[in-house]
Amino acid sequence: MIEISHVNKWYASFQVLKDCTTSVATGEVVVVCGPSGSGKSTLIKCVNALEPFQEGDISIDGTKINDPRTDLPKLRSRVGMVFQHFELFPHLKIIDNLCLAQQKVLGRPHDKSVAKGMALLERVGLTDHAQKFPAQLSGGQQQRVAIARALAMDPIAMLFDEPTSALDPEMISEVLDVMVDLAHDGMTMMVVTHEMGFARKVANRVIFMDRGEIVEDAPKDDFFGKPRSDRAQKFLSKILSH
Repeated sequence: MIEISHVNKWYASFQVLKDCTTSVATGEVVVVCGPSGSGKSTLIKCVNALEPFQEGDISIDGTKINDPRTDLPKLRSRVGMVFQHFELFPHLKIIDNLCLAQQKVLGRPHDKSVAKGMALLERVGLTDHAQKFPAQLSGGQQQRVAIARALAMDPIAMLFDEPTSALDPEMISEVLDVMVDLAHDGMTMMVVTHEMGFARKVANRVIFMDRGEIVEDAPKDDFFGKPRSDRAQKFLSKILSH
C-alpha cells in the first residue's frame, strides 16, 4: 500500500532524512519510533506530501506522490491523517467537522454525510457530543473526533503523527483503544508514537529511526525481543524501564 524508496530530505544544508526505504502492506500496522529529532514525523508527513523531499520515491496504492502529474488533493482525500494537535475547526460543531470534507471533497449529500458522521461518532463513543463545539470536549475526545473525521473519507490507509503526545495520561488510553479497534478491523496504518504498549499489542512491524536514518525495520517480536542495533537497545532500555 505504501512504498518508500531511498528518500532523502534536507532543510537547507541539514539532512533530516537519509536514504529511507521501507513499505507498509495492505492491512499492516507499522509503528515508527525513535528519539526526538530522529526524523520520524518528517517521514510520515512526506508520505502524505505535506513535506517535500529532494530525492527518492514514495507511492501510495501505486500512485507516486512526487510525480508532478499526481493530483495530491485527491490522493490525500484517500489517506487519513491524524496529527498531534487535533486540527478541528473550532467554529464548527462536531458533526459539522465530520461532514465538511465529505461534502466538499467527496461530493457526498448532506444527509448521507450526517449519517456517516453519526455512525463514526458512535464508533468512537461520542454520539452525545455531536452538537457541541470542539472547545467543549476534552483533549482525548477531540482526538477521537479527529480520527472519526479521517475515517469519514473512507481512507485506504491511516497515518498517525504522535496522536497521544499532547494528551493527559488519563486520556491516552481512550484514543489508543480506538486505534486498536481500527487495527483489528484491518486498516492499513503507519503510526509515529512513543506508546510501546500499543506497538506490542497491534504492530506487525516496528521501524526505529535515529538521526534521519531507519536503523531497524523488524517484526514486532524481533524488535522487542532482541533489537539488532546498540542504539535501539539503548532506546528500549530507557523507554521500557519505567
